[in-house]
Amino acid sequence: MTITSVRVYEPIRILQKPQNGVDEQQQQLSPPARVWLAPEPPFRGPIPSVADGYRKSSPSTALIIDNGSSLLRAGWSFDKLPRLSIPANMSKYRDRKLNKSVMYAGWDTYADATTRGQIRNAFEPGTGVVANWDVMEGVLDYTFQRLGFGEDARIDRPIVMTEPLSNLTYSRRMMSELLFECYGTPSVTYGIDSLLSYRHNGGKTGLVVSSAHSTTHIIPVLDCKPMMASVSRLNWGGYHAADYLFKLLKLKYPSFPGKMTETQVQEFLKEHCYLSKDFAAEMRSFLDWTGLEARDHLIQYPFTEHVVTEKTEEELARAAERKRENGRRLQEQAAKMRLDKLLKKEQNLEYLKSIFTSLEGQTKKEIRRILDIEEFKDEAGLERKIKELEKSIRKSRNKDLGGPENEEEEETPSFPLLEIPDDQLDPDQLKEKRHQRLMKSGLEARQRARVEKEAEKARLAEEQRLDDQKREEDLAAWLIEKHANRETIISKIREKERFTADLGNRKSMASQQRMKTLANLASDQPGRKRRRAGGGDDDNFGANDDDWSVYRTVQQGEVSDSENEAEDLPAALKVAEALLLEYDPDFNESHTLGAQSDWTKSLLHAFIHGPRPFDPESQKEIHQIHLNVERIRVPEVVFQPAIAGVDQAGLVEIIADILNQRITNPSQQQDILKDVFLTGGNTLFEGFDERLRRELAAMLPADVKIKTRRAKDPLLDAWKGAAEWAVQGNALKEAAISREDFMEKGGEYLKEHDYGNVTGL
Repeated sequence: MTITSVRVYEPIRILQKPQNGVDEQQQQLSPPARVWLAPEPPFRGPIPSVADGYRKSSPSTALIIDNGSSLLRAGWSFDKLPRLSIPANMSKYRDRKLNKSVMYAGWDTYADATTRGQIRNAFEPGTGVVANWDVMEGVLDYTFQRLGFGEDARIDRPIVMTEPLSNLTYSRRMMSELLFECYGTPSVTYGIDSLLSYRHNGGKTGLVVSSAHSTTHIIPVLDCKPMMASVSRLNWGGYHAADYLFKLLKLKYPSFPGKMTETQVQEFLKEHCYLSKDFAAEMRSFLDWTGLEARDHLIQYPFTEHVVTEKTEEELARAAERKRENGRRLQEQAAKMRLDKLLKKEQNLEYLKSIFTSLEGQTKKEIRRILDIEEFKDEAGLERKIKELEKSIRKSRNKDLGGPENEEEEETPSFPLLEIPDDQLDPDQLKEKRHQRLMKSGLEARQRARVEKEAEKARLAEEQRLDDQKREEDLAAWLIEKHANRETIISKIREKERFTADLGNRKSMASQQRMKTLANLASDQPGRKRRRAGGGDDDNFGANDDDWSVYRTVQQGEVSDSENEAEDLPAALKVAEALLLEYDPDFNESHTLGAQSDWTKSLLHAFIHGPRPFDPESQKEIHQIHLNVERIRVPEVVFQPAIAGVDQAGLVEIIADILNQRITNPSQQQDILKDVFLTGGNTLFEGFDERLRRELAAMLPADVKIKTRRAKDPLLDAWKGAAEWAVQGNALKEAAISREDFMEKGGEYLKEHDYGNVTGL
């Protein structure tokens, strides 16, 4: 048989078998498993040159940079789409083969395992704040080079850059210093990404809901001016959702043999998750298996399949013949060994018989000398040894001849010395008399046991006869009695399991009783029961039979006197369920305790390994991830942050608080609710806008009209809005921070405008 390993990476089809009480016909109607391949690292190969834009630009043409924590997008103000879209990653390490330091940025950091192992991101994890300025500088170097600027050339174009809402002053100062002092840019203009996206989509008055990679902001806007004092933030975004899904998968598959990465989990979140229209109702449907086959998405990871080369019929026949030949050879060797042993036993028997015969007519001294040489205490010991050899030889012959192995000659043992008084016996006869007394006691005990066994057998036969008679006369009453008996056995088993669990809890009553017993035994002051009657302190523990129950209490707690009953409970349950399976048509295999306790038929097993049959020996199936309940659980956190342990109100509650507590003018409330604008990648979940509109309507008065709309492109509209804004020369000039402003007023200087942050916020 040849076994080879083959690396496969393709979807499989799971066979459908009856499981969890579902019949075969219903199982065949269930849809086939939906299989997706685990995504590869997002390396996109060499990026084509985009340097022609610099040649087309003029000194007044603005360079647009959407500096998002997920992706950095860069292009010119005359472009319709950004020319470059890369993650703010950098990978830098020392190449030993080239003997020099190499640096990769953007998608190139995913080129191979070495670069992926050295990835660093410019942003603080889970926020939109730049924390690693070395990485930020490397990413900007890469961006400017790809856009046509030379490696050491001065950036001689104005820059329009997005920043998060309420960006830290320190972060803005560091960015201004980097752009003005390192790159020598003539001017920089900062704008809030969500407001620029709202501008691009023609918004003037409304409520901007920006759920992006790092945070979720709610910004009311009146006549194109954001009401910054009424802005609220939810610390949840696409990064947190992906991280939460990653944690759920690691808890769900703690020993998963494949390698899950953050980029893969982010793809799972985008491709497989959706926002439930009614989360509570859909979760209940998950718990009763409704539609689980259709909603279960299967992710197939690469695996190594062991391919077994099957043998031909001729090879199998030759192997079987060799096996039979080896068996015959072993049987012959065993028969020869038994014959040799039998011959040795017969020779030993003849020798012992000759010794026993030679003792006749000898003096006691000579008899003692002969017995000492042969290592026998007396003649009775020699005689017992002869009888044992005769019995063993007879048993061996019966086995070889095919007769019964336990065949024994019926002998009526006699105990003649028991009738003779002790004063008439010599010392050797007294020893023999004690031996005969022990033999007689053992014989009587075996006879009593045999009688008791026969009586017990007769009693069980009579009980079985009465039980069969009752079943034949009244089957319904008999079934009720058997069901009650089964429930009694199950309750005893569960009581024992609870008691065993309590022993592991140091605060339980059973554990406390054990500790009291141990403390009493280890005490330097013996208890009242352990003192002598005369008042002494000598320990007489063990004199009373009840003292020995202490050890049982310490070892396993208080148990019933019939210890064997607990050991026979599983066997008794098996017998009771076998009778019900045979005679009760309404009781099937799925009703047995074993089937109900079967892990492979539980709902948790279905969530982990899917609702279809699972083969733990299959390399294909152990390299699979099933996304089912996580598909709605992760996106739901925006509306119910408590699911992920976030101590904040949900999105709907935050919006309701802004409308009811901060915007008190009813007309303004009406105008704002007529345009609820959704932007950011975290709003791309299916059903997000419908869910938000329905839940807002449930919390606000019935006459309030609510209209929600999503950005045309929630991912790129911030860049597009900045590009449109940069084309308007006067507006951009008023909001731009020139190099002279930076040199005079410092890096913390900020010009206020309709699409940017305000000072002191």
